[in-house]
Amino acid sequence: MALLVVMLGLPGALLAQTRTVIPLVPAADWHLMVTQPLGLEAVRQWGGDPVIEREYGVKMPVERKYHLGERTADALFEEAADPTAAYGLLTFYQTDSMLPVKGVELALEGPEGALMARGRFFVRAARPTGSKISDNDFRALLVFIGGTRPAANDAASLPPPLPAQGLIRGSEKYLLGLEVARRVLPDFRTELIGFTQGAEAHVGGYQIGSARPKVVAITYPTPQIARARFGAMESLLGINQDRGPDSAYGRRSGSFVFLVLDAGSVSVAGKLLNLFQVSSSVSWNEKAPDEHAFTLQVVQLVLANLFLSFLIAGFAVGGGIIIFLSRRAATRFFPQWTWADTERETIIRLNLR
Repeated sequence: MALLVVMLGLPGALLAQTRTVIPLVPAADWHLMVTQPLGLEAVRQWGGDPVIEREYGVKMPVERKYHLGERTADALFEEAADPTAAYGLLTFYQTDSMLPVKGVELALEGPEGALMARGRFFVRAARPTGSKISDNDFRALLVFIGGTRPAANDAASLPPPLPAQGLIRGSEKYLLGLEVARRVLPDFRTELIGFTQGAEAHVGGYQIGSARPKVVAITYPTPQIARARFGAMESLLGINQDRGPDSAYGRRSGSFVFLVLDAGSVSVAGKLLNLFQVSSSVSWNEKAPDEHAFTLQVVQLVLANLFLSFLIAGFAVGGGIIIFLSRRAATRFFPQWTWADTERETIIRLNLR
């Protein structure tokens, strides 16, 4: 893909145009060669863990091979439960050595390859081994696989990122299950989060002076569930109680619970908690009909009922005319037929005793 800039010439030569092509995305001509479904255990060869993949809804990954000249590259496609789960896999497997791919959203690149989230799919792209490939050609492969950005509907369903101020690169994780939470928060009672009740947790490490606390932002389906869960945390974890280095601080706002772990002091925890502000608003999904529209709907309903009445009456009259004409025709052409005898009626007697 390239950006085409058209520059018009001087007024005396308006018909002459000069076109300058500025490449934005490398135009490497990659081609898909082979698609092969694999078992879930195959993710180990790509640095994955079947237990983690299963918790995010992955069942059967698919390996694809791409071709560019004499070089080939492999990519693993893992279909997760939804776009949020694919995003969770992206955050779980990112490391501090990975950097965002320039010009490609939700894609991270490291020495061995790249990770990308596209809709329900989490993609691992490996750099070809045994043959050199330029950064531009590898970036072109990522664009060929998933474009420069996810679809608008998929992007809108993703959670907002954690506040960037003080966030340690590669520490952001999006958790949807208990096993993943145990890996990311080994010293926290993860069963209190409540994943079985629809909880989703966003975890990130921060650098505040010499302290390196962790922030856990938990989203619940309803404020009532959030209130009950936060109450359990207060009683079992001693939230907002000074317990030295193991102190945990937090607050609830609506259906959100924000926790700060390993803060070391109330001031550090307060700085992090103040980064989160929750606001709510009410909006109509549909425009309320005005008075004229309601009157028009009533008129249309009355006219529809009248039309139905005329239609039924028309069928009745038409049926009577058809019966009359059929008997007249039978009298003329089939006078011996019972249907032609208009003078007397036929009575059927069963003589049942």
